[in-house]
Amino acid sequence: MAWIRTTGRLMAGILALLAAQTGLVQTALAQNKVNLGYTRLATDIGLYVADKRGYFKAEGLDVNFVLFDSAARMITPAATGDLDVVAGATSAGFYNAVARGIDLRVVADKVSTPPGRTSQTLIVRKALVDSGRFKTLADIKGLKVANSAPGTAAMASLYKMVERAGLKISDVELVSLGFPQQVLALSSGAIDLALPAEPMTTEAVTKGYGVKVITDDEAYPYHQIAVLFYSGKFAKERPEVARKFLKAFLHGVRDHNDALDAKGNFTGPKGEAIIAILNEYTTIKDPAFYRSFPLAFCNPDGTIHLDSLKNDFQVYKEAGLLEGTVDPLKPIDTSFLDDVLKEIGPYKKAN
Repeated sequence: MAWIRTTGRLMAGILALLAAQTGLVQTALAQNKVNLGYTRLATDIGLYVADKRGYFKAEGLDVNFVLFDSAARMITPAATGDLDVVAGATSAGFYNAVARGIDLRVVADKVSTPPGRTSQTLIVRKALVDSGRFKTLADIKGLKVANSAPGTAAMASLYKMVERAGLKISDVELVSLGFPQQVLALSSGAIDLALPAEPMTTEAVTKGYGVKVITDDEAYPYHQIAVLFYSGKFAKERPEVARKFLKAFLHGVRDHNDALDAKGNFTGPKGEAIIAILNEYTTIKDPAFYRSFPLAFCNPDGTIHLDSLKNDFQVYKEAGLLEGTVDPLKPIDTSFLDDVLKEIGPYKKAN
């Protein structure tokens, strides 16, 4: 009987050890899980490549992609810590959250608009062009224009376009629609103009729903369209995981840049490989589609255009969308980016 008791105690000890080890593994897995909010745009390419090519896994990260139709709708889950990382634009809602004391941090570029590298394009319903109702940008007056959400970077682009026409934003009727819904609304005639991002822009044009009017790089060059931002909880409680995430992301962005020519068009075998990833991760499954236009600029060093963020902030302020007082540069935190660049160095295009 004694040996039975001894064996029982030994088994209990082994089970307890296994349970403890399992608990440690589960804790480690939870520590390395990253909830990422994104909108399934072509400019999320750095994230797609990092995932597909195993850069996140190489850093020991388990990244959970959570789809939203607008970055503005990611603010609340980021504020509560339910989202660790957001790939999207800053917005009036973002700054309102910061003004309320919520810790949200802009850590790196996602996409911007140097001349020749378009992110979003104003598109007019083709029937309006065919009928002669719309001939020039000034004809936007009195028409119904879709934007992704109030108080977004896209809204700042639209303001610049309206100003270019010699008009005020009050001269158009604004409608809030997610990018995919903008294409559908153009096709049905529910709206007159839209400001979608790729791949929705080219989809709307190739299907004959709309005609391109003006691009954001023409109306607002070097606009910081979108960024990566971290929840304060993620940045403070898991700084090493946050650093590893940004490192993997930049590797993905650099692979993407290596696949482009000087004008932003995919070229050679590297280009075809990145196109295959875009076809897998976005709603567009046609390789020829992504060969048909230059891709927007994703900075391989993650550099943020601070003046652009300040300009957008002023647009939100003038539109009466800001609820508190905050320095528009308060949320900027380049500490993670600085650490990563010290490790991997500045970008040099691979041959």
